[in-house]
Amino acid sequence: MQVSGSELIGAKEAWTRPGALEIYGAPEGADAMAIAEAASIRAAAVLFIARDGARAAATAEALRFFAPSMPVVEYPAWDCLPYDRVSPSPAISSARMAALSLLVSHDGRSPLIVVATVNAATQKTPPKEMIAASRLAAAPGDVVSMDKISAYLAANGYARASAVREAGEFAVRGGLIDIFPPGAEEPIRLDFFGDQLESVRSFDAASQRTTRALTQIDLAAASEILLNDESAARFRRNWIAELGPAGDDPIYASASAGRKQAGMEHWLPLFYDRVDTLFDFMPDGLVILDHQAEEAAAARFASIKDYFEARAESAVERRPKSAEFSAPAYRPLKAERLYFGESDWAERLGGQDRRLLTPFAPPEGRRAYSFGAKVGRGFAAERAAERSNVFDAVVAHARALGADGKRVFAACWTEGSADRLRSVLNDHGVTAGHFTDWTSARAGKSSGIDTILLGLETGFVAGKAAFISEQDILGDRLVRRGRRKRAENFLTEAGALSIGDLIVHVDHGVGRYLGLKALEVQGAPHDCIELEYAGGDKLFLPVENIELLSR
Repeated sequence: MQVSGSELIGAKEAWTRPGALEIYGAPEGADAMAIAEAASIRAAAVLFIARDGARAAATAEALRFFAPSMPVVEYPAWDCLPYDRVSPSPAISSARMAALSLLVSHDGRSPLIVVATVNAATQKTPPKEMIAASRLAAAPGDVVSMDKISAYLAANGYARASAVREAGEFAVRGGLIDIFPPGAEEPIRLDFFGDQLESVRSFDAASQRTTRALTQIDLAAASEILLNDESAARFRRNWIAELGPAGDDPIYASASAGRKQAGMEHWLPLFYDRVDTLFDFMPDGLVILDHQAEEAAAARFASIKDYFEARAESAVERRPKSAEFSAPAYRPLKAERLYFGESDWAERLGGQDRRLLTPFAPPEGRRAYSFGAKVGRGFAAERAAERSNVFDAVVAHARALGADGKRVFAACWTEGSADRLRSVLNDHGVTAGHFTDWTSARAGKSSGIDTILLGLETGFVAGKAAFISEQDILGDRLVRRGRRKRAENFLTEAGALSIGDLIVHVDHGVGRYLGLKALEVQGAPHDCIELEYAGGDKLFLPVENIELLSR
């Protein structure tokens, strides 16, 4: 998108020329349009690095609106601190591995948008060869044994469970294997007839009901650390070479024995001969930096340094072993083994084609590219005025924009809020249409003000389109918190049960209700539902989890 001015370059040159360039006139919201334009013009992979997780999530959603036909892949950062004693959550690890697996298989000749954060991009990854080797594809009709699938899942970081609930879990039940693949919205069920894969279906994890049939499966590893004899031996060698004798360190003991240990991922480089970076998975990709991403990266490097120094100092000043409840000494890897350093980051970015987004206008007398967007009008004054109707002001503003040749869209967070807004606009003499993506919106007929399904904090004007957000109009969203998902026949209160009733726990199956019992948990009484199973086994379920039971 271009604006007038003799010093401004065209969009094709701006997105395809090598080296670094600033992209002006791209405020938040419009930046997703600019990224979609870049991917469309280059017809290749584009990496957007957001300053934080909230910006990454909002931009990914906006990209799915503005570029509905392009794959948009989210690559999240670990949800734990550097040098922590806990591991990233299975869902985060699975999402990261799914993204890397997709990048390994990308042909490099079609548009693809990867959305990452500064924290994610500054952290190193397992080597590309490991990601490529951990992929498994199959389709109904293929001859592949259940034992082979089960062995693959166990070797690639999947956790065996009685029922699949979270990404990275699998369950074997008779001739069925349930799997929650990394990056998938729903788990899948593999149905075997002997050694032949008969069908692949996705299903709802809560109700266990099939949602649709699938034509194939494409599995990736669920963990960034794959434990086997080879990786354990490599870990031992690297640990001793870099950190010295292990002593009684629990991480060393667990990894050497091939067992998972909380926090093990913070020693990830020791399991491999080398580690890669996100940039290695898309070496020819265009890197687009969020506004203020450079400041976020500087803060990230400073915090990593602080965490490392704190851990290193703690290891030196460790309390005596005889001290009660003392944690084992933490042996941190040097920061550059798992993270970029400030100089390495600048050097790596310097070798990539990159663009820096900024909401500001281009400077005078300089060749530059402007996306040409600007922040739209808010209606705070009308909301504050006693005798003013904010919707009258919105309609009047929309008509003025229309007279200037612009199509006006009201951006709503949900279908429900869009319905309510259209109803209000109808009361003010506007018959509004509705669109769920940018392709249909541009092709559709204008109604004066059309609602679209796009979460925007603030509206903007870009070219011949003007966007007004819910928050511009109301100062808040029309979003209601969704209810917790549950099966239709789940119980809602203990009073609906009688002693001796047979009930079904979603994970543990049929049991007999014995009543309520107060148990002491961490020094305080806690009401629990007492269930009895075959053989006299007992299960005590906290009352706040009663939705897990059904008759």
